[in-house]
Amino acid sequence: MAKRKVEDVVTKLALPIVEKNSFELVDVEFVKEGANWYLRVYIDKEGGITLDDCQIVSEELSVELDKADPIDQRYFLEVSSPGIERPLKKDRDFERYKGHPVKVKTFNAIDGKKDFEGELVGLIDNKIVIKTDAGHKDGDGKIMEFDRDKVAMVRKTFKF
Repeated sequence: MAKRKVEDVVTKLALPIVEKNSFELVDVEFVKEGANWYLRVYIDKEGGITLDDCQIVSEELSVELDKADPIDQRYFLEVSSPGIERPLKKDRDFERYKGHPVKVKTFNAIDGKKDFEGELVGLIDNKIVIKTDAGHKDGDGKIMEFDRDKVAMVRKTFKF
């Protein structure tokens, strides 16, 4: 089964489990690293995810994956928190994290760069809008807009 299809099928299997336990399904990825395949399911909740939360979802999802058997090859299932620098994918992520620092990575270079940092203004008309940091290598406090379909990744960042 194609990587994208696996992620879609697993999302459908994981969503009821995650919601039943009052968690949020942040992302599902199916990736090959070296000789091994990894199925990673990222969950979150207010106050953060614990190891026990990950174990609950892992055990319940394992049962559903065994029943549906959507993956042909051997893989490792990992259930974890998305971490402090979580990816922003859903519309509600862009609403929730307005005003937070983010990193935007584009598929193609814009003025010779693919990485941009700034404060998330929001998702407006299917464009990711940030205000770049004054004095930062990415800009001078200007507003930048990125077509959502031209963005490879948006990740919340943490400044120390």
